[in-house]
Order: sequence, then structure tokens, then C-alpha cells
Amino acid sequence: MRWLKFTTAGKTSWGIVEGDNVIAVNGDPLGEWQRGTQSHALKDVKIELPLIPRTFYCVGLNYLKHLKEAADKAGTVPNVPNVPDRPEIGYRAQNALIAHDEDVVIPATATEKIHYEGELVVVIGKKAKHLSEANAMDCVFGYTIGNDVSERTWQKADRSLWRSKNADTFKPMGPWIETSVDLDKMETVIRVNGKETGRFRTNDMIFGIVPFLVELTKYFTLWPGDVIWMGTDGASPNLKAGDVVEIDITGIGTLRNRFAAEEV
Repeated sequence: MRWLKFTTAGKTSWGIVEGDNVIAVNGDPLGEWQRGTQSHALKDVKIELPLIPRTFYCVGLNYLKHLKEAADKAGTVPNVPNVPDRPEIGYRAQNALIAHDEDVVIPATATEKIHYEGELVVVIGKKAKHLSEANAMDCVFGYTIGNDVSERTWQKADRSLWRSKNADTFKPMGPWIETSVDLDKMETVIRVNGKETGRFRTNDMIFGIVPFLVELTKYFTLWPGDVIWMGTDGASPNLKAGDVVEIDITGIGTLRNRFAAEEV
């Protein structure tokens, strides 16, 4: 099932995407809901953020090619990546979230090192603590797409990721939540202005979803609506105002956002 948060005629609600239409729903898919009678053409509604997470988790280096490229740029000798031996997690800020087709605003003080990171996003549907490998996936409601925009000069200069990853609009997410996917068949494809610039098998992670859920819930309670961004592979070209980035993940759809210069 494909869940969409949308606005039409000044009213925002949940809906179920069926083909080129969205069927309005009364209630919340993470709680109680009933299918409504109103149908809207998908092209005629404003697609909103799928949700605002209570906690916004984000995996760092979780793909080998991405690790190798990071080692190359850092000049590590002999350019061998330091592969993590256990799943580790970080956080992102809610203020950075924007929806499908909304603009990523490049801050006036940013350098030219603005990059995309196309990521699978796991959406939690049930409260969970102390999960095991056997039951970890029971708490997953579905999946969406994220673009972990980064300002690499700031990332290198600062002691933390406070502005390089979390500036306003730096976290596009959407367009909807898909509850039924085949992880092993997924491929992530990134395009800039219609030209393919990256492609990788989505599930070829160093640590998959289950190990992260097990490790996370040793220490934290997961709540419905929490999200976990699972990392990326490959490298991004420098992005500039006017560029349009599309991230397509098999079985989910396409997240599209234009990059724009900040007006000061």
C-alpha cells in the first residue's frame, strides 16, 4: 500500500495512492483509519512530507564504494577504507525536512561543495525496544526516499555536522510511504537535470536494516513515525542553483527537488 500526505482545497489529509489517483482517508495509517469516498488526481494535489519524525536517525557510512571514495578524498594511505565493525547511528534535525518538489535552498554563505546523497528511509510503525534478529522487521511500517544534502566544506571544517547536514531544507523526504517492497530487488538511481549520475543496489549495505534495528533498540525506544535513513553509495557532483535532483528507488517511486540560491 502506498500512503500519501497531501493537501487539496486548503485541507491536508492522508490518502492511498492508486495509479494516478489518491483516495482520501479518515484517520492516520499509524493508528486507526477508514477509507474515504473522495478521490483526487495525483497531479492536482500538493504532496506534503510523509510525516515529521519524533526522532530522526541517520546511518553514516554504510556502503563500501562510498567508504572507498571518502578514503580517496582524505588521502588515506593506501586509500583503504576503514570499514565499520558494528552498526552506528547519528541524528538529523527536523528543521531540515522538506517535501517532494519543494526547493533545497543553498545558503548564501555556502561553497560550491553542495552534494546529494540518495537514501532508503525506513519508517517505524510500532513502539519497539530490545528487538532481536527474528522480530526486528515487525516494527517497520514502510519505506520512503531521502536526499541527505551536504555542504562538504562545512563538513570538513566543523567539529560536528550541525550546519553541513542540518541547514534548513537540506533533507528532502518523500514522496510517499510504500509498505510493500522487495529489498533485494531495489536499485537506487540518481539523476541531475535528467542525466544519470549514480546507481547502486539499495540493499548492498555493510549493515542492513535488521542489524541497525537490533543495535538501536538496545539503547533507545523506537516510536511510530520515527525514521532511519540508511546511507548512500557513490559520490555526487557539485550542485548549483537551478539543478534538479531526482532519486528513484525501485518499488517506491521518485523524490524530486530543485536547488535554489538563498535570497538575502
